[in-house]
Amino acid sequence: MTTLIANDVEQARRYFAQTRARVAEATAGLTDTQLRFKPAPDRWSIAEILEHMAIVHGRVLQRIMEQLPQGAAPEPGRDSQLLDALVLEKIPDRSIRANAPAFIHPTGKVAAAESLERIFADYERLIHLLESTPGLREHILDSPPLHVVTQGAYTTMDGYQWALTAAAHDQRHVRQIEELKAGPGYPA
Repeated sequence: MTTLIANDVEQARRYFAQTRARVAEATAGLTDTQLRFKPAPDRWSIAEILEHMAIVHGRVLQRIMEQLPQGAAPEPGRDSQLLDALVLEKIPDRSIRANAPAFIHPTGKVAAAESLERIFADYERLIHLLESTPGLREHILDSPPLHVVTQGAYTTMDGYQWALTAAAHDQRHVRQIEELKAGPGYPA
């Protein structure tokens, strides 16, 4: 059985700080027009992307706190470091296309500032969980995101990997925000 070690927590702390900074940088100084700009009717605005990110954070936190303790034990020989690396490499990769399920779609009714506050507060909650919750490596849960990005080669994550996924997912959407800002029609 692999347990969470101090290096894991420090890696997460650095990754969360880096991701938080990228989110802040990508959204700094944007006007309401820029936040609400949609490049096409079926595409999300930056405000909607941020709302989606906040929704995902809430679901990840809920999954870790409520479902993980009842999760199965990892199989013997599970390579946690490999799975950690896959989460950090594959989840942010925008060349791997994925459609978000409807239950994590934005409503378009949440202000970008509110979503940002939730996202940033959730990083603090995630760090607290990593520092104070024993057994995060001792249980696994099905992981649709990992299944998608590894084309089914890996399908479960432990609690630590779920926490990393929240930030890796944000990295993915920072890239989406950057693409939107560099795209045609984006307001100056």
